[in-house]
Amino acid sequence: MAFNELRTISVFIKATELGSLRKAAAALEISPQAASQALTQLEQHLNVRLFHRTTRVMALTDEGRQFLEIAQPALLGLQRALNTAKRAKDDIAGPLRIVGPRTAFQPVLWPLLEEFCGLYPEIVPDVQLEDRVGNWVEDRVDVGFRLGSSAHEGVIARRLFPVQMIVCASPAYLERHGHPDSVASLQSHRCSVFRHPATGAIVPWRLKMGDDTVEQAVTPSICTNDEMLELQAVLAGQVIGQLAGVTAAPFIRSKQLVPLLVDHIPTRSNYFVYFGSRHSQPARARAFIDLAVQRLVDSPEHLLSARELKAAARKGR
Repeated sequence: MAFNELRTISVFIKATELGSLRKAAAALEISPQAASQALTQLEQHLNVRLFHRTTRVMALTDEGRQFLEIAQPALLGLQRALNTAKRAKDDIAGPLRIVGPRTAFQPVLWPLLEEFCGLYPEIVPDVQLEDRVGNWVEDRVDVGFRLGSSAHEGVIARRLFPVQMIVCASPAYLERHGHPDSVASLQSHRCSVFRHPATGAIVPWRLKMGDDTVEQAVTPSICTNDEMLELQAVLAGQVIGQLAGVTAAPFIRSKQLVPLLVDHIPTRSNYFVYFGSRHSQPARARAFIDLAVQRLVDSPEHLLSARELKAAARKGR
């Protein structure tokens, strides 16, 4: 349309309520000339006269009265819808759809969710964890986490912390089979390998060699697509495993696992939180993102320092 239909109808209804175009213009915060022009445009568009007008009085025509009876409830309903949407955006309440990887991320996400639910009990998290990378828009995601930044257009990514991939074993395994003293010696050890749950592909061990990260072939003694099962196999002393730092850290700190080959731990990959434009985000999503950034950016809880790793490796010998 060549004119703003909603604006012209709003001027018509406000003029009817107040009995004056000038008062309607003031109420709508537009000039009297703009109000007069809007009403004229509406009458021309409808090809009917809506008001009988003199310099002092304006009264609805029969056509104007019929139009008012239909248009006024519709306009009020639209205004209620607009106000409801604005309030919902600003409310710290309602559903919050969160997605993230299943593998290695649950120990990171749950403490964050627990704290967030305590702060905002009216928010209902709807959490979907899976290792496939879905479509942020089609899945109606408010906040997402993933390893690596999102490639989806229009998505903002904020780096959280690097993912350490730590080769480790239990003290019982090392007592029976000895320590691997080099990357090459891994070939003589019992190792676990992880099968990616989404793709079915074997995830190769990756080790830092100088300034590069290389794939290291190992002979699997156990192969699984479940991170917790792999962890249990390593804890039980059945195999050496390369575990994500967020998974291994609490067991290394409690001396249930010993880090190995600590000079070869790669840290090139990072976890990111991703989201849409802050200008259109619900307040509940903004609050969750702010808490995630505050708690997770380079969090020492999920990272083992070089000094901590080397000390744990020495004590495990």
